[in-house]
Amino acid sequence: MASAIEVQGLSKKYRLGEYHAAYGTLRETLVHATKRLTGQEHNRPRSEVWALRDVSFEVPEGQVLGVIGRNGAGKSTLLKVLTRIATPTSGRAEIRGRVGSLLEVGTGFNQELTGRENIYLNGAILGMKRREIEARFDDIVEFSGVEKFIDTPVKRYSSGMYVRLAFAVAAHLEPEILFVDEVLSVGDAEFQRRCLGRMEELANTGRTVVFVSHALPSVAQLCDRAIWIDGGKLVGDGDAPDMIAKYLHQTRNSGTERVWPAESAPGNDLTRIREIRVLPHEGMPPGVVDVRRPIGIEIGFDVLRDGKPVFPKLKLIDREGVIAFNAMDTDERWRRPSAPGQHVATAWIPGNFLNEGEASVEVAICSLDYPKLEHHAAVYEAVSFEVLDPAEGDSARGQFSGQWRGVVRPMLEWTYG
Repeated sequence: MASAIEVQGLSKKYRLGEYHAAYGTLRETLVHATKRLTGQEHNRPRSEVWALRDVSFEVPEGQVLGVIGRNGAGKSTLLKVLTRIATPTSGRAEIRGRVGSLLEVGTGFNQELTGRENIYLNGAILGMKRREIEARFDDIVEFSGVEKFIDTPVKRYSSGMYVRLAFAVAAHLEPEILFVDEVLSVGDAEFQRRCLGRMEELANTGRTVVFVSHALPSVAQLCDRAIWIDGGKLVGDGDAPDMIAKYLHQTRNSGTERVWPAESAPGNDLTRIREIRVLPHEGMPPGVVDVRRPIGIEIGFDVLRDGKPVFPKLKLIDREGVIAFNAMDTDERWRRPSAPGQHVATAWIPGNFLNEGEASVEVAICSLDYPKLEHHAAVYEAVSFEVLDPAEGDSARGQFSGQWRGVVRPMLEWTYG
């Protein structure tokens, strides 16, 4: 299959502290000239940073490519180079086809022109004839939802209105290649869903889409393939769910297993916690679990002497510090005095219960002196794991691709009368 995009050894270096504006106000020009004359500009410390370093990949025609990575990794710089907004320091990028792009609010529109005028201007830039633009005009306006303001200068638009119109123009003027950056996060959930649907339509008609986003569920749903940029370098390239899982595993803060030697195990003279681990999901990187499958938290603890009944308890907390739930084992066995020796208990969190994102677990071994719950051993932020939804339509989110708020997202049983 022919390549729509071919990138070879692409690098981009910026010099920090250097005056490099392509244009500016008269005041800025005079200030810069004065600093040069007085030596202030010359004496400013300079440093270099590589926003991209030796990046190479190809995108076949009709493929939807996701670009993932943390803030400052080089994702947006990559798109700016590919769309000719920025010039590479070295390497080359060949783009074969008519390009539409939506990189950031303010790009591509003339602020003084109305929405209507900007639609025609963008079509003309893409080489379209007036009758071709007119044939798509109503669809663009309807999709954007800014009918009442179409003859208002876009400088008076809110950021949300601006993005809606900009995306509608980029996606409806029949580009052969569409570049979309994180800017879609400005829109509401309904608009994001429509944008994703439109990009899927473009892909189904053979268009090529390159999509940069931190919304990993959207990347998983929309993209056939994903590349992972970190520190300006290409560190991963493969199927979108696999790349997302590896990325999440690398960016997780805590481990998935804790083991203590007997002499330093947390606890008291009655019981001590020996080990805690998140049971792995087959086919997933360590510490990344499939939202659709049960999640096992294994707790190993020692009972050191005869005494009161003890039982395991855990608390699950999301990345915002919100407690999702507390749970303890209420099995009949823990109502009898616990036998000295080693014990292993596994708590199973149901599949399709948690929301996506990182979760941490606190573990305790307790006894009940009604109504008081006594903690004999406790480990805070013991282990953590990342919940990933492969976005195949069979989880509790179904086909919905927007952000789903809350710490749990159960798949409920629905009945109809």
